[in-house]
Amino acid sequence: MKKLFLIITSCFLAANTFAQNIVTETEVGDAESAVAQTPIAIIPEPVSLIKKAGTFTLPENVIIQAVKSAELKQSIAYLSDRITTATGKFVSSVSNSAHPTIKLILNTQEDAQLGKEGYKLNVNPTQVVITANQPAGIFYGVQSLLQLFPAEIESKELVNDVKWKAPCVDVVDYPKLGWRGLMFDVARHFFTKQEVKQFIDDMVRYKFNLLHLHLADDEGWRIEIKGLPKLTEIGAWSVKKTGTFGDFIPPTPDEPRTYGGFYTQEDIKELVQYAQERFVNILPEIDVPGHSLAIIASYPELSCTPDAVNYKVRSGEKIMDWSRGAPPIALVDNTLCPANEKVYGFLDTVITQIAQLFPFEYIHMGGDEASHNFWEKNDQIKALMQREGLKTIPQVQAYFEKRVEQIVVAKGKKFMGWDEILDGGVSPTASVMSWRGMKYGIQAANEKHNVVMSPTEFAYLDYMQADVITEPKVYASLRLNKAYQFNPVPAGVNAQYVIGGQANLWTEQIFTFRQVEYMVYPRAFAIAESIWSPIEKKNWINFVDRTQQHFKRLDLAEIKYSPAIYDPIFTVKRSADKQLMIELTTEIDGLDVYYSFDNSTPDRFYPKYTAALQVPKDASMLRVITYRGKQPIGRLISMPVADLQKRAR
Repeated sequence: MKKLFLIITSCFLAANTFAQNIVTETEVGDAESAVAQTPIAIIPEPVSLIKKAGTFTLPENVIIQAVKSAELKQSIAYLSDRITTATGKFVSSVSNSAHPTIKLILNTQEDAQLGKEGYKLNVNPTQVVITANQPAGIFYGVQSLLQLFPAEIESKELVNDVKWKAPCVDVVDYPKLGWRGLMFDVARHFFTKQEVKQFIDDMVRYKFNLLHLHLADDEGWRIEIKGLPKLTEIGAWSVKKTGTFGDFIPPTPDEPRTYGGFYTQEDIKELVQYAQERFVNILPEIDVPGHSLAIIASYPELSCTPDAVNYKVRSGEKIMDWSRGAPPIALVDNTLCPANEKVYGFLDTVITQIAQLFPFEYIHMGGDEASHNFWEKNDQIKALMQREGLKTIPQVQAYFEKRVEQIVVAKGKKFMGWDEILDGGVSPTASVMSWRGMKYGIQAANEKHNVVMSPTEFAYLDYMQADVITEPKVYASLRLNKAYQFNPVPAGVNAQYVIGGQANLWTEQIFTFRQVEYMVYPRAFAIAESIWSPIEKKNWINFVDRTQQHFKRLDLAEIKYSPAIYDPIFTVKRSADKQLMIELTTEIDGLDVYYSFDNSTPDRFYPKYTAALQVPKDASMLRVITYRGKQPIGRLISMPVADLQKRAR
């Protein structure tokens, strides 16, 4: 009887084991099939990517092999942390192993194709190999590798029941431009040291390598300068206001000036090191001679205007009249006085310390939007013009810029300014950040100035990215498809002088870091691809597909982003008989728009948009929502008919 029991038991166990093996093989097949069917979505698009047969699976014990190098330490730590956090797998790093999982190899003989930041990524069924000439290339190879794994690799906590597989590929990749920047305005609203670190962490995922910190403006001075304590005692603080920046009621004298903050010099050193470890340079900007109200509120003697003794740091009230275009008419004099020698002594002190704190080769000294109306009436300016033979106010500013450049150069740095520095004549050695359009950058490069392209029409991330009814109102719009058209090296430019491109985030209407993220992403994807990838690799439809894959990644990484690509675009016209006609288009293909005029919330059982809509006589509200198939994908937008009437005028 015992023998019979043992035989039956053995048969059962064998059958069970066989069944388990079948399930395991089926699961493996399903997982490999899922990986094979999931589109590869690396942003920015690599120079070359060849998909091979098979998949790579992360083992339970991941061994990273790399030579002992201080510069590789960050790439190893970064990769280890991302794998461990999301997968729970054990990761170790060694300098030598018989069977490493991931090999990070610095070339002993330089691969000319890769340059300083390029890499090769080879994913095979049993091993991953990243090779590069320099540690930065290894770091960027790591970013691309992580983008091959399931989106859950972005999670900040352990994720179970995920098959940690990546497709087998051969990638050869290197950047188009060496300067790949994002500008973060921390002057309009102060953002903490930790938030700046988060900004850096987010940008390096997409191979940006330059953080431009806008450190001073009318609304705040954000960096400790020893010997000039009022800059941070007075200049860093304003009255907290909530609402629409620029329309705030001027503060009363008794309202507390407790809103703001600044970075100590130790904070700056910490940020610089944090950025360098992630292969990011920080470009400091001190914006002068305009945008200087925080300076003048601290040290009124640096103004041409006697009434400056009564000035306060701006809290969002109106101080400029833009009704006649640029330059604006200043309601208060927010400019430093080019005719005052104390200004140059002040700037020498500031620039000396900035140069010591920031190892990057450039210092940005602003130069944009300086109003002229106070200078035009000032006797000191008139005397300066006569003494120096200056005929126009732009030449006065050019005099100022040249003197500031001399200070910057004396500290061993290169001078950069916004493209207004070209207007009155500029030193041959000045570098230009072109923001008022591509033409100024083309002009400057053709005159042999180093140029960074950051034009408003493609690269201003503070602009609205959807309909004004869904966004904090700004004076212009920049949708994702327009940002994707950015070409920083256009036809007709002397390309050797275009050293880079970047996008700029001004923060007048951005009060929180979550809104910072919302405004940056996904438009930063478009900028990243424009400044990294070969122009012939750019493809809007393919980019949209990859962007949507990355939305899942941003969700898991808890990074906020705009879903504006799913929102319909409203075009308002009038028919021949003056009837209001509404056209609805979508930025991406494959979406259906459903609508209502009866104040109810539409879904896919409501009328679907097929042709221009005529507004019913008594309707007061148009509501729209986009679907992909049976799933709602866009935001419900409620558009007052009164707003549409105004747009049709």
